[in-house]
Amino acid sequence: MMRIGSGYDVHAFCEGDHLTLGGIKIPFNKSFAAHSDGDVLIHAMVDALLGALALGDIGQHFPPNDDKWKNCDSSVFLKHVMELIKKEGYQVSNIDSTIICEQPKMQPHILAIRENLAKIMDLNVNQVSVKATTTEKLGFCGRGEGIAVESVCLLGL
Repeated sequence: MMRIGSGYDVHAFCEGDHLTLGGIKIPFNKSFAAHSDGDVLIHAMVDALLGALALGDIGQHFPPNDDKWKNCDSSVFLKHVMELIKKEGYQVSNIDSTIICEQPKMQPHILAIRENLAKIMDLNVNQVSVKATTTEKLGFCGRGEGIAVESVCLLGL
């Protein structure tokens, strides 16, 4: 039996000096306004993985009003969800994510992000796809107000 999940997350920018995406710190003149580290990529992935198992969403497992998760490294969320997947008898076949932003340019960071996510998830790097696109300066992403990420995964027994 196979299960498909999708996830979507958005974080606005605030003052700062870096962004964390896929567990990798990327130098930038802004940071994410968020309760945890704001890793919008991992958050979308977590929602996709939870969705594939019909286990709710990231907010149910890691409520943003719980101080336990304040400034938390989002890789903790991803590791927890990977344990849930194993507990349910599934494994990740692949996961594919698209980062939507105008800045920073993501291409120089994509391989490092993929390698780090594969390590966190105990997968081969060829099971983890991360791409980036712009909105041609349209919408909140196009105006440089934040970043969105879409993610989809396939789980198998």
